Amino acid sequence: MSALRPLLLLLLPLCPGPGPGPGSEAKVVRSCAETRQVLGARGYSLNLIPPSLISGEHLQICPQEHTCCSSDTEQKLIRDAEVTFRGLVEDSGSFLIHTLAARHRKFNEFFREMLSMSQHSLAQLFSHSYGRLYSQHVTVFNSLFSGLRDYYEKSGEGLDDTLADFWAQLLERAFPLLHPQYSFPPDFLLCLTRLASTADGPLQPFGDSPRRLRLQITRALVAARALVQGLETGRNVVSEALKVPVLEGCRQALMRLIGCPLCRGVPSLMPCRGFCLNVAHGCLSSRGLEPEWGGYLDGLLLLAEKVQGPFSFELAAESIGVKISEGLMHLQENSVKVSAKVFQECGTPHPVQSRNRRAPAPREEASRPWRVAAEEERPTTAAGTNLHRLVGELRERLGRVRGFWAGLPVTVCGDSRMAADLSQEAAPCWTGVGRGRYLSPVVVGSLNEQLRNPELDTSGPDVPTRRRRLHLRAATARMKAAALGQDLDMHDTDEDASGSGGGQQYADDWKAGSAPVAPPARPPRPPRPPRRDGLGVKGGSGSARYNQGRSRNLGSSAGLHSPLTAIVFPSALALLGLR
Repeated sequence: MSALRPLLLLLLPLCPGPGPGPGSEAKVVRSCAETRQVLGARGYSLNLIPPSLISGEHLQICPQEHTCCSSDTEQKLIRDAEVTFRGLVEDSGSFLIHTLAARHRKFNEFFREMLSMSQHSLAQLFSHSYGRLYSQHVTVFNSLFSGLRDYYEKSGEGLDDTLADFWAQLLERAFPLLHPQYSFPPDFLLCLTRLASTADGPLQPFGDSPRRLRLQITRALVAARALVQGLETGRNVVSEALKVPVLEGCRQALMRLIGCPLCRGVPSLMPCRGFCLNVAHGCLSSRGLEPEWGGYLDGLLLLAEKVQGPFSFELAAESIGVKISEGLMHLQENSVKVSAKVFQECGTPHPVQSRNRRAPAPREEASRPWRVAAEEERPTTAAGTNLHRLVGELRERLGRVRGFWAGLPVTVCGDSRMAADLSQEAAPCWTGVGRGRYLSPVVVGSLNEQLRNPELDTSGPDVPTRRRRLHLRAATARMKAAALGQDLDMHDTDEDASGSGGGQQYADDWKAGSAPVAPPARPPRPPRPPRRDGLGVKGGSGSARYNQGRSRNLGSSAGLHSPLTAIVFPSALALLGLR
């Protein structure tokens, strides 16, 4: 028995005690060989690492009993722990950044190309039907699409002016063609456009088409622009948020978590999972994007559904030519009534000598009817898809990242460098001071709950984090407003884009095919002075701001499916004949 006593005394320190008492590792490990091997592989100078444990009174973070680390080694391990943690956070969020960036790129390409395709289709059809006649007036149509692109891609302003100027220029071109026997001086054209610009005036030369075009294209462009901007804002905010600023309390906790086992000579002893989760929650709770993240995703999905459905960008882009054609047809069919009102208000112009030229008749056949393609026929754009597919992909990918910020600590602690595997949860692990089991509860949740975190003292979000959350909240508000037909970026709101509940009426109005909803009563605004750009005569073109009331959405788009469209287009541009 006396012979076995020395052996029992030697084996006793290896048996796990009731808890992770201080100094337990010093009794287990006397050699620093394993630490020297690990740190040597990382490029540390072995001259700074003793071959066996030394006194740790010089350490600032790790237990000061016995250590394999000098002061310089401890400082370097602190920096390494921070780099490891930040790398894991950024790698965990790479999928999120890629998702938002890819969706932004595809939606942006799709919307831009839909505008280009709309312009190309209109030009191709009109050019084929009217040849030189259309080319003489093509600048009017090109300026319209240039203004739409400028609103979507650049300024986000002037959409109403772009549409009003287009109809004003079209009126100045078309009205004289109805009366080739007269000469129309600049003053007469100015009076003409002022008369047409009266919001509730009796003239309305193009009928309801300007109002319906404005409502449809405005809601679609506002929604598309807000969606693309929302995706871009989310990508930028997330990219910044993932570059976690590691504060001093977090830095010390990370060192205790993954650096101190090296200093204690037990690099193979993995940190306890609960220990890691408390450190990760404490470091990340004040740096993430909750609670704004969930509302931001909801705003994206809500607006994407509107862009695909009630505020369809595809339908809006494809129906631009139809609305223009319908307006020209209304002017032609009501030319006698319109002319009488104009001559009554502006006077009768001077007659000119008779001309032999007349407006050429349109060709009998158009290249193809203007209509909405069936789902399987819809064109594939540079985005490689159509809008229905794009929205479906967005919905599926956002579903994966909804709980990203709440689950980020779990993701980080799932790495083998940060904590023991779940399968080893019952085994002894590194508790921050030695081998044992981590008995402190894991604290999750809000910043208020993190005040009970045993591993580090948490503080509220810093200024950059608050700014990022405000950016996310602003993007969410802009998207939700756009889903109601409102543009928060517009400084000059009018009767159809502002007011309580106006956006909701847009959505209901779009679905209805009946008569338009009357706008709320408002004091009449004075007519805006026309902007003149020059049309080959002194004084140029006037600018009209038409009344843009509520719209019949699908009723206004019914012409897209009607065979009468093939007749509308050949007839309409007959107005644009040679003077």
